Amino acid sequence: MSVLKTVDLKKYYGKGESMVKALDGVDLEVEQGEFVAVVGTSGSGKSTLLHMMGGLDRPTEGKVIIDGKELGSMEDDALTIFRRRNIGFVFQNYNLVPILNVYENIVLTMELDGCHGERGWVDHIVHTLGLSKKKHQMPNQLSGGQQQRVAIARALAAKPAIILADEPTGNLDSVTSQDVISLMKTTSQEFQQTMVMITHNEEIAQTADRIIRIEDGRIIRR
Repeated sequence: MSVLKTVDLKKYYGKGESMVKALDGVDLEVEQGEFVAVVGTSGSGKSTLLHMMGGLDRPTEGKVIIDGKELGSMEDDALTIFRRRNIGFVFQNYNLVPILNVYENIVLTMELDGCHGERGWVDHIVHTLGLSKKKHQMPNQLSGGQQQRVAIARALAAKPAIILADEPTGNLDSVTSQDVISLMKTTSQEFQQTMVMITHNEEIAQTADRIIRIEDGRIIRR
């Protein structure tokens, strides 16, 4: 069953001769439980694609459908709520709240939605990601790899339909990068969590179930 689908997705900037076609007719589908890597050179359109898939920006044309819902048909407020409940994000810069401890950061998205979540589920994620002894520490007391684990735990906590990871190892050394990707792969398999990862690192991309290559705003391999 498809969790994510894009249909003739386009994102253009500017007009006339100066027009930039960041995405130029992208069609793709991601199945339940898949771990997909999207690769491409700088400027290929991969980050723009992630922003479209995550409802962080709206396309010029085309559709993004997540869990049967078309994002473009939603008003801004409804889209914000849908995104919070159905899409988990893992960014290169972690995006942790510095005044909250590890556990508070993990449950933040659920609490913003008025839901305190299942403590047993959150504790299971925390244990799986090796954060049990770090729950009460602040982000500035953690290494980069540990902070990224917290970001992954936060993305998993609300049981989203899909997790979108934008260069999740971009600020990590090679050994830590492999550890983080291994954990993402493990959690994807254990929790049957659908993940789409944007990366420029070919070695890391090879750990995914499937690689989608994008160049000049078009998919050239899926």
